[in-house]
Amino acid sequence: MNHFRGKFTLWTAALFLLLTATITPVLTRSQTSSSDTSASYPAKKSKKKPKQDRGTASAATAADSGKKAATSPASPDAEIAAAKASGKVWVNLDSGIYHKGGRWYGKTKNGKFMTEAEAKAAGYKSSQRD
Repeated sequence: MNHFRGKFTLWTAALFLLLTATITPVLTRSQTSSSDTSASYPAKKSKKKPKQDRGTASAATAADSGKKAATSPASPDAEIAAAKASGKVWVNLDSGIYHKGGRWYGKTKNGKFMTEAEAKAAGYKSSQRD
């Protein structure tokens, strides 16, 4: 019986040391600063655009803002109400379908308002669910 107790104590001590050696690096890695972990992890690419001075806008920025206005993601409610009142349809530029109202009217990411005649002339198809 003492022989079994000695082996059990030895195996318990070995397991404890193994778990300690495995867990300690994980715990210390989460407590280190981000500059310490930059060597072991690849740097993430930032998607932020550099800040520009608000007083000076370049021609490219003005052109980009005009481009985004035509394909505004999820138009504001006031714009949606005005377009609906004037009888315009919402064209989903990705799918090629226009909506006269309903769930997707003014809500898709890539779309714009136009008259139904313009949408048909451009080759867009009417939604079957509206």
